[in-house]
Amino acid sequence: MIITWHILDERSRMGERVEPMTITSHFAHNNGVDIHYLDSGESGLLTPVLICPGLSETAAEYEELLAFLSPRRVVALSFRGRGQSATPESGYDLADHVSDIEAVVRDSGLDRFHLFAYSRGVSYALGYLQQHGGRVHSVILQDYPAQHKAMSEDWAEDYIHNYLIPYERTGHIRSEAVWGIQKESRQISFQYNIGQPVLVLRGLLEGSLLDEEGVQQFMRMAKNLAVEGFKHSGHDIRSAERDKLFETIQTFLSHHDA
Repeated sequence: MIITWHILDERSRMGERVEPMTITSHFAHNNGVDIHYLDSGESGLLTPVLICPGLSETAAEYEELLAFLSPRRVVALSFRGRGQSATPESGYDLADHVSDIEAVVRDSGLDRFHLFAYSRGVSYALGYLQQHGGRVHSVILQDYPAQHKAMSEDWAEDYIHNYLIPYERTGHIRSEAVWGIQKESRQISFQYNIGQPVLVLRGLLEGSLLDEEGVQQFMRMAKNLAVEGFKHSGHDIRSAERDKLFETIQTFLSHHDA
């Protein structure tokens, strides 16, 4: 099923005459699990971008970035158990989430693209990059270390009752997915060499999930690496410094187009 709707970007909100951009909604089939993704469908010579959202985020939360990066084609997915994607009873470890990315890449017809990931989406993106690096032109990793983290026995209950419910995010990620992540996730530290250009984005305030040791790990993995700090941000850079974040992403992509 394909659903089409229009959104207005920041230029139109400022009074400039701009045609609203069209985003299409799709489902990629992944071994019985339907994975939802949004596609800006823009054409041109610019290299597309694939977005891997954070733990409880959905594709829809990146509509503003899709509009900002127009006319560049951008595809954003909702991982299993999130947004409009299906919620299987099991299948929540790293390999399962990597397979969600693979399904969206295949269904959308992406060939060569920039890979952007935020928070726990970084671990899923790094898992994909390790296996399918030939498709990825450059990498943007936002505020998360080179790890796929195992969760403690009390994590799911705490996350649901102290974050998802108070902040009204239970519609973004289902509780079945949260419990599945706790039960199935295994600790993995990524240590492979990344040949692509890499941009690491990190908050500099309390709450950031990427410390100096984590930055050093990325430096060991990637020779062509840049780090951008956000002095007014903790983990959620988009809420605190959206304009700088979007401009930094766009500048990096422009410098590293095919």
